[in-house]
Amino acid sequence: MSIAVSVNTSMSVLIVDDEPGMRSFLTKAMLKKFALVETASSIAEAEQLRSQGHFDLLIVDIRLPDRSGIEWHEALDDTDRQSDIIFMTGYADMDVAIRALRAGASDFIMKPFHLEQMMTAVDRCIEKRLLKRENFMLKRQLSHGQSSTIIGSSDAINEVKQVISRVAPTHAVVLIEGESGTGKELVARQLHQLSGRTGPFVPVNCGAIAPELLASELFGHIAGSFTGAKNSREGLFSFASGGTIFLDEIGEMPMNMQTALLRVLEQRSIRPVGSEKEVAIDVRVVAATNRLLIEEVDKGHFRRDLYYRLNVLNILIPPLRARPEDVVELTHHFTVQISQDLGIKPVLWCHEDLQVLKQHEWPGNIRELKNMIERCILLGKPPAEYWKKAELAETLDNHGYPLSWTLKDVEKQHVTQVVDSHAGNKSAAARDLGVSRKTLDRKYKDWLGQDNSGEQGED
Repeated sequence: MSIAVSVNTSMSVLIVDDEPGMRSFLTKAMLKKFALVETASSIAEAEQLRSQGHFDLLIVDIRLPDRSGIEWHEALDDTDRQSDIIFMTGYADMDVAIRALRAGASDFIMKPFHLEQMMTAVDRCIEKRLLKRENFMLKRQLSHGQSSTIIGSSDAINEVKQVISRVAPTHAVVLIEGESGTGKELVARQLHQLSGRTGPFVPVNCGAIAPELLASELFGHIAGSFTGAKNSREGLFSFASGGTIFLDEIGEMPMNMQTALLRVLEQRSIRPVGSEKEVAIDVRVVAATNRLLIEEVDKGHFRRDLYYRLNVLNILIPPLRARPEDVVELTHHFTVQISQDLGIKPVLWCHEDLQVLKQHEWPGNIRELKNMIERCILLGKPPAEYWKKAELAETLDNHGYPLSWTLKDVEKQHVTQVVDSHAGNKSAAARDLGVSRKTLDRKYKDWLGQDNSGEQGED
């Protein structure tokens, strides 16, 4: 697969060579590919630069005044080898070349070289790194079973789809508002999918990350920047290079991080924690919240300037209760999806089940509906039966048995509840009821006969 490489990759390179002419020559060439280019004339100087920031690629001369480039690379801990490395040398030595490649070098180039030879090696390193980032995000998405299909054909959801198609191709920041469980991440994924951006989609739940770690997660950090930061690490903004970062629950973001995010949106660059260097980024930001952010602004919980910076384009997702006509379509979709996950044939719900689902208010929205369908499939109880039992249990808890019930109805309900409490063990239930197992079997037989005779009478 071919990946287009440009200066917008948000990547960085460190050139280590004791010849000023070579450093200048490579710097001019690398500025066409990298957002940040640094140079060093010795290993000591290179180590100092590495301690201040992360570099995606190292281009290192083997023979340096203070130390061999290979020895320096071999001295790095395995966990620190997050940078690709290309070695250069003016001395033809096969043993040295083999040692360099064994040390983990991506390439080994003899001096003097044509610029095309070096750029080909650099492009291979960039392409490999972008593929690793993309694979990382794909695995992250697959592990959460994420989908990017918006289900529903109601007027309300069709309006949302039309807004998505209009704003997706733009580079503007988008703010998605809606109740919990309405599918805000699904809308964000659709925006990314239709945007034409080639980078990955990176979701971040701002409320699920400890406030003191949020800056490191988003912007990365360098080794030693805080307690426990033994190694340098890239942030999620870097992983989203060329793509979209989705900041879910943006209203949960601490005030100090709101200030940092505002700077990122205005400067289009990030600064890893502990670093003095800023790195340019090419990332589209999509934010979401289940709160009304303008109310949070009025309460003093959210920065007003950040709110207006995020609210360039706004998408409001309607709750499920506002589009009950979509419940049936969503039910069929989740039934097929969950059945496939469980390795069973899709269940066929009857008209009564679908009517019950349509009439429910769904305070938890689509997430609650999906959980309900999964629960019914796992328990083997259709939604109508499940809800009738739930409503009955609530009635019994609050008011006792209905006055219209006969004594036989009350007896049947009580006996079946006791049997259910023993997971169908009739012998254990009979002991609690104070009757013999034969008596319990006879009652079940009588009830079964009554049910069958009732059905025959109706036919």
